[in-house]
Amino acid sequence: MKLCSACLCGINCRWNGKNRLNDKILAMVARGGVLPVCPEQLAGLPTPREACEGPIDGRVISKSGRDFTDEFTRGAVKVLELARAVGATEFIGTESPSCSVGKIYDGKFSGGFVPGNGITAALLKENGIKITNVADII
Repeated sequence: MKLCSACLCGINCRWNGKNRLNDKILAMVARGGVLPVCPEQLAGLPTPREACEGPIDGRVISKSGRDFTDEFTRGAVKVLELARAVGATEFIGTESPSCSVGKIYDGKFSGGFVPGNGITAALLKENGIKITNVADII
C-alpha cells in the first residue's frame, strides 16, 4: 500500500482551494493500492487557507507570519497513524510544507526552493516509509 498527496488525485485541498491533478497518480489510485491523504485537512485546517512555507528551521510559517508548525505536525502524526494502520510502505508527495520530498519552499514566498522534506514526508521517512517526489514518477 502507498499513500499520496490527495491534491494529486484532483481533490481540491491545497491552500488555495485547488488541486494538482496528476493523471498517472489518479490511475494508480483507481487501480488500488494507493490511498490519497491531505495532512492539512486531517489536522483540521480549512480549505482554502493562508499560504504557508517551510519547514525552515523546523517551523512552518504563514505569509502573514503566523506559526502553523503545531497544526502541520498534528496532520503528519495522523498520516503516520494511517500509514501504520494500512501497512503503507511508500508516500508520494508534491510541493507543500507537509508533503514536499527533496525540496521545500524557502520561506520567502517568492517561489524559491531549498533542499528538504515537508513535515509529513520527514516523519514518514523517519519511521521507515519510503518517500517519493511525484516528479520522479511522471
